Amino acid sequence: MSARRVLGAGRVSARTIQIGLGAIWLLDGLLQLQPRMFGPDFANQVILPAAQGQPGLVSSVITHSAHLITLQPALTNTVFACVQILIGVGLLIRETVRPALTLSFVWALGVWGLGEGFGMLLTGMASPLTGAPGGALLYAAIGLLVWPRAARTPAGRVVPGPAAAEGPLGVRGGRAVWAIVWGGMGALWLLPANRAGGSVSGAISGAVTGEPSWLAHVQLSVAHAIGNGGGSVAVAGAALSLVIGLGPLLSRHTTVFLVAGAALALDYWMFGEAFGQPFSGIATDPNTGPLLALLALALYPNPAPARQDARFDAMTAGGRAATIALSTFR
Repeated sequence: MSARRVLGAGRVSARTIQIGLGAIWLLDGLLQLQPRMFGPDFANQVILPAAQGQPGLVSSVITHSAHLITLQPALTNTVFACVQILIGVGLLIRETVRPALTLSFVWALGVWGLGEGFGMLLTGMASPLTGAPGGALLYAAIGLLVWPRAARTPAGRVVPGPAAAEGPLGVRGGRAVWAIVWGGMGALWLLPANRAGGSVSGAISGAVTGEPSWLAHVQLSVAHAIGNGGGSVAVAGAALSLVIGLGPLLSRHTTVFLVAGAALALDYWMFGEAFGQPFSGIATDPNTGPLLALLALALYPNPAPARQDARFDAMTAGGRAATIALSTFR
């Protein structure tokens, strides 16, 4: 193993994020292969609910798409599964990352519109607790952050900064994406529907259906503890989201905000999203929790490679000097 590779071990690179994103896409494709997805449940219980509360045009398009799916549910679902598996496998193979990401952008935006109803942002009912602004939008955002650029550094040299530094938006662009996502979720918390009494506990209780008894017990206990205090929880959620979002832009100590964001996202994932409801038989993805954690990982501040490179250069120079001395002696 080369010394330079050892020095770069343990850092979170763009390739790390690409592999993580590919694994999630692959999981989505495998979830699409569940038996219930090949029948009418996919259209009626996954697609159609996204039409509720939408503006007329959006509701009509989603409803019409659901009806088209019911004409050939098995064929349609097979296509959906194959596309997502193809994206996942493409991201796991270094040579096919670019075409896989290109396909993922198109597919994710389509899913965000038709399958997620634009994250329900147009309904006034979108809640970060249950998955707003939509997982598909996060797939596209993370993919953009780690889009592979032409190499600007010598082969093997560690790129400074977080994984996002290797992408087209750079570190500042990545932090801006983080601020937009978390700032947007903070604003969603302040919607009247989310500040209403009992709204938070109702959202958690609504995610219990079909879940294992241990998870349902935890969720119902939290929902009971919150009770009708949804307003105060929503305000706290909004304030915390804004601090998490703006922190990396305003402070050099970005790690604390990234860790806080990942932790809060995992709380949403457990209590409001029920881990994406994988036991329901009609889950299509793990929802936003793992994606927000992956986004935080893409911005994680790796150790400064300048010191690592200096150590490597010193090691190399020392090795060369020893080789020359040995050859002279001989």
